[in-house]
Amino acid sequence: MALQPFGTAPLPTPPPFTPRHVLRTIGPGVIGLGVAIGSGEWLLGPSVVAAYGPHLLWLTTVAVILQVLLNLEMARYTLYTGEPIITGFMRTWPGAAFWGSTYALLSFLQYGWPGWALASATASAALVLGRIPGAGDAGFVITLGYATFGLCLLITLTGRKVERTLELAMWAMVGAILLYLMGLSVTSVSGATWGRTAAGFLTIGAFPPGVDWTLIAAFAAYSGSGGVGNALITNWMRDKGFGMGSTVGYIPGAAGATIPLKPHGNVFPVTARALADWHGWWKHVYVDQWLIFGLGSLMGMALTAVLSLEYVKPGATVGGWGAANMLADAIAGVHGPMFWYLTVFCGFWVLFSTQLGVVDGVPRAVTDIVWSASSRARRVRGGDVRAVYYGVVVLFAIWGMIALNLAQPLTLILIGANVAGFIFVLLSIHTLVVNRTLLPPALRPPLWREAALVATALFYGTLLVAVVVRLL
Repeated sequence: MALQPFGTAPLPTPPPFTPRHVLRTIGPGVIGLGVAIGSGEWLLGPSVVAAYGPHLLWLTTVAVILQVLLNLEMARYTLYTGEPIITGFMRTWPGAAFWGSTYALLSFLQYGWPGWALASATASAALVLGRIPGAGDAGFVITLGYATFGLCLLITLTGRKVERTLELAMWAMVGAILLYLMGLSVTSVSGATWGRTAAGFLTIGAFPPGVDWTLIAAFAAYSGSGGVGNALITNWMRDKGFGMGSTVGYIPGAAGATIPLKPHGNVFPVTARALADWHGWWKHVYVDQWLIFGLGSLMGMALTAVLSLEYVKPGATVGGWGAANMLADAIAGVHGPMFWYLTVFCGFWVLFSTQLGVVDGVPRAVTDIVWSASSRARRVRGGDVRAVYYGVVVLFAIWGMIALNLAQPLTLILIGANVAGFIFVLLSIHTLVVNRTLLPPALRPPLWREAALVATALFYGTLLVAVVVRLL
């Protein structure tokens, strides 16, 4: 199964680098941040802070920096070809069938456990019940988890372009989340707690004795987006029209017109004019990734960390059907019931935004894998990619509703997060191979960026080995 060769087209001229055009151009970083801010910041971050204080927050600093650098190197391929990075992986040995199947399976292993839908359902159940749900409320919580999946599916059906619909939804949710957390943190957290938190982010290499490596590795993986979620940023960049992405098409919404999506990317001749436009595109990518995704991920973790340090008792355990509501209980104990409802509502949106990104992201990845590799799939309904995309969305949602019954939310998220650690190792090395072999020399990354990819593989590989040793 060989992919079609690249086409050739001129590199589109980037929008002017002005505030108005930058705001119109950025978007994949916002969707990535919406995915990132869920389990890592709202569930795993408070779990780690409650267990070990602020001493392991430096893992977030390292993880986010490495993830941004990884995202940029995966974006390099997409800017040049208009293809998502996983399609680039399929162009390497031993071929499209092997790598397409591998990354589809890894996407399922990481995100096929709908912990975010179940965790957000515990928050919505708490709002309805007026209390933290218990084991006796499991059926009600799972029913709300079904409704969460249904709402995610409904959102993907609206709008002309699925990526644009997600982007607008994430802007609204992430903006509201950060404003609430920032307002609460700035007005109620002591200066001493802010100082301890800042020190935690900067004390690189500190490890308290007796750490739970499964929790720590999951925390590092989901400090930022996490595994396949990082690769999906290039799928959204393609649909947003970054670089050569605008020459290949996109996945339209159910309400939009039929848009032809090429099964192959287009590359451009490397000329002086093209190089100037290439550097212009990079300015927009830097804003999208460093300022939106990177800074936003650090801010999200910092805000939940200071609130946890200020309000949650050291040693508190996070789990069960109330996992999403630990902060709400702690804050309400000081400021009263109104803040319980506000914080539970914030937690719902945090976790729902992640599940929304996943409900689009996994089917998007599978659709692009199938679309680029299978001529039979491209003939369905006259070449309308929506037939494949929405078919996979429905299958994913059905499986998700089954998986909601398998375990409690934090357990499902820990499974996916540790799978993400392995995926990071593979993504880093594979991106290095793709950029060295499929890009012309003038567009390849400098040596220090290649070293950053190796460092990412070593960082997550080391944590993964620690988990395996602990389990054995």
